[in-house]
Amino acid sequence: MLVLTTCANAVDADALAAALVESRRAACVSQLSNVRSTYRWQGAVETAEEVLVLIKTTEERLEAVRETVHALTKYELPEFLAVRVDAGSEDYLGWLAETVAG
Repeated sequence: MLVLTTCANAVDADALAAALVESRRAACVSQLSNVRSTYRWQGAVETAEEVLVLIKTTEERLEAVRETVHALTKYELPEFLAVRVDAGSEDYLGWLAETVAG
């Protein structure tokens, strides 16, 4: 699974990444800084600089990842999009599964 979420800054993204990898809820977390998001919130169009966080995990660990994101986010309504990975490098996907299984 590939989970996408956003954080307001690199410090928050680092904390989320560390929590997910240290707890084996994710095998890898990548951060893309300087993402500019435009969205409608409470009736107004907003624009914000954010950090896009890409979380690599398994379907079995997805709910645990969701719990961690919701526990650590400072957003009232955090982004949480899970995308099923249908194909990938066999070696990488094996490493990912082994890493989160402990």
